[in-house]
Amino acid sequence: MKVSRALLGDQKIQKKKTLQDSSVALLACSSYRKAILKETINTLLEGLSFSIPPGAKVFLKPNLVTAARRDGLACTNAEFVASVAEWFLDHGATVSVGDSPAFGRSRQVMNSCGMSSALQRLPVKILDLKRKIRVMLDCGVSVSVSADIWECDQLINLPKVKAHNQMRVSLAVKNLFGAVLGCRKALAHMRYGERHNLFEALLVDLASVLPSGVTLMDGIVAMHKRGPVDGEALNLGIAGASKNPVALDTAILKTLAVEESLSPLWLECQRRGMAGTALGGLFFPLMRPESFHLQEFVVPAALDPVRFQVGRFIKNGLGKVFNLN
Repeated sequence: MKVSRALLGDQKIQKKKTLQDSSVALLACSSYRKAILKETINTLLEGLSFSIPPGAKVFLKPNLVTAARRDGLACTNAEFVASVAEWFLDHGATVSVGDSPAFGRSRQVMNSCGMSSALQRLPVKILDLKRKIRVMLDCGVSVSVSADIWECDQLINLPKVKAHNQMRVSLAVKNLFGAVLGCRKALAHMRYGERHNLFEALLVDLASVLPSGVTLMDGIVAMHKRGPVDGEALNLGIAGASKNPVALDTAILKTLAVEESLSPLWLECQRRGMAGTALGGLFFPLMRPESFHLQEFVVPAALDPVRFQVGRFIKNGLGKVFNLN
């Protein structure tokens, strides 16, 4: 759905889509080598029968959580993102790449994790997300999301498989929170974190209003034990794709042998009866979750509060803005 520029800014608008697709493509992928990645991504998208019209305006939304961790583990792998960008360019799309970290700019994070260098050879536009549009969600919360993401023809969601100290796991649905602009994400934690299921409802509602597209998940080297920043590397060797982020999350949780009920976001999707929460209703055109024999993916035993402590929020925010950390 296209939105005229007259509606941008502080206007509150709403659009909805139904997440019905049940196909989830899963593949083993052992390396971030370019040739292997290109073949993997092409096979995943062919498995979903995914295509785009020539000239489509595509936005790639990786996980760019922070520039503080120099090894790039907290972010979607740079070569993974570049290979996805190349697939869409080869199929006639115009490609933009960006995210909206809670503090700092996406360009800063991309420089730190090597993504800027990986994309340098490609005709893609790297965006620091500044233009906003106000969106009213079904849960009664209005949020400022990126107008660049809102206006694209296809949103390509590129999450990293990570443990998460507040959500236990960070997968496809959680990654869409990056569409909310900058420090407004932290403010959402502060404002809605103590209200029963409201923060989870906000995240799930975002998945229903953002533009349609496809999720391609980087689980080749994952982060486990803690997250979304301070976890440890785990060589999983898996990549996945779906047009329905809820379905992909269900499949990945099964593949990781993480009980679905441990994920607050999955529970919110199940409570709503959303398509994709029932594993038996999913279609796997390539590999099935039980086909993988992975190393143990460890998640936090206890979750931190969603609402940040005020002192920590201010300290961390100032530290990231002024590079004090």
